[in-house]
Amino acid sequence: MSDAILAEAPVKKIAPWLQSIWNGLDLTAFPSAVLIHGQSGIGKFEFAIELANALLCESPANQPKPCHACEACRWFSSGNHPDFISLVPETHRKLLPQGDFDTDIDSPKKSKAAQADSDGEAAEKKEKKNISIEETRSAIEGLSIGSHRGGNRVILIYPLEMLRPDSANTLLKSLEEPPARTIFILLADRLDRVLPTIRSRCRLASAPRPDRSEGLLWLKHQLSSVSGLKLNDGDVESIYDEQGGAPYAVLDSLLARHHQDEKDELTIAIQASRYLLQAMSQGSQINWLDAAEKTQKARYSVLLATMQRWTSDLQSCKQMGEPRFYPKHIAKITALAQQARLAKLLLFWKALTVARRHENHPLATRVQLEALLSQYQQIFED
Repeated sequence: MSDAILAEAPVKKIAPWLQSIWNGLDLTAFPSAVLIHGQSGIGKFEFAIELANALLCESPANQPKPCHACEACRWFSSGNHPDFISLVPETHRKLLPQGDFDTDIDSPKKSKAAQADSDGEAAEKKEKKNISIEETRSAIEGLSIGSHRGGNRVILIYPLEMLRPDSANTLLKSLEEPPARTIFILLADRLDRVLPTIRSRCRLASAPRPDRSEGLLWLKHQLSSVSGLKLNDGDVESIYDEQGGAPYAVLDSLLARHHQDEKDELTIAIQASRYLLQAMSQGSQINWLDAAEKTQKARYSVLLATMQRWTSDLQSCKQMGEPRFYPKHIAKITALAQQARLAKLLLFWKALTVARRHENHPLATRVQLEALLSQYQQIFED
C-alpha cells in the first residue's frame, strides 16, 4: 500500500534515513551478494526494489540510476523484466512492482472456499508465509542460462530468515559459485536467524531505523497526500510508537484502517496489539485467558513484539528510566513498575526472548499466549 502513495511522488523512492547507504553504493563494482538487514517496516524492501531497478537500468553509465525512462526500467516497473527474479512468500508479492500475480482464473473461487473453512484458511496462510523449495530450485536452475538482455540479472529474496532449510541450502550453493553478472539482494528482519554460512558469503548492510522526529516527519508527509484520511498528530504518534518506530509499517496499517479492510493482516495486528496492551496495563488484575482468546488471530510474532516493547518500558521505568515505546502510557507503566518484582520481570523478559526464537513454529498461538500472560501476571505478585 505504501508503494501506491510513493508512486505519486517523484522518482525518488529512498527513505531519507537510508539515503546514506544508497550514496555509498557503487553500481559499477557491485558485489555478487548483498544482505540488507534491519527492523521490519523501515523501508528495506522499497530500498531493495529501487536497488534492483538501478542494477538493471540500461541508461548510460554517467547518468543516475535508475532512470525510470529506459526500456529496462519500463519493463521493471510493469513487473515484466525477464532478468529480475523475486523469491518472496505469497503474502508479500503485493509489494513487488505492479504486484499482479493472481494468474489463476479459479483463484476467486478458491478464496471463497478457503473463507468458508476457517481451519483450511489458517493452514493456507501458514503455507503462504514460506518460500517453497520448488520456487527456489526453479529460480536457481534458471541461472545456468545467460541473462535475457545481456546485462545484470538480479535475484531478490525476502524475508531471508523464512527460507526453509532445504531452500537455504540450495541458495548457499549458488552463493558459493555465483553465475556471471548475477546479483543476489537478500533481505532479513532478523539477522540472527540467517545461516552463518549465508551471512559469510554476503556483503552486509545494516539498515538503520530513523530517529523519531525524522520518521514522523516522513510519515505525516506521506499521509498528507491520502485523500479523505483524517488523523490527528496525537493518534499518528501513538501508533508510530506502538509499532516500534517503523514508518512503513505504520503507513501500511493506517492505510488498511482507512480503507476499512478489517480482514487485512495489519489491521488485525493493530487491533490485537491494542487489546493486548489494555490487558497488560491491568498488571496483576489481567484476565489472561480473555486476552489470549481475543488476540490469538493476530500473528504470534506481532503479539510477542508488543509484549517485548511493553516489558522493555516496564524494565526501563523500574530502573529509573523512561518508556521508549509507549510514552503516552508513562503514568500507568510507572505505577506498574513500582509493583513489579524485578527478578520475575527479568525472567519474563527471558521467556519472551526464547519465545521469539520459535515464533514461526506451527504451535497453538492461544496456548502459548496463555502461558506467557499467566507468567506476566505473576510479576506483580509476591
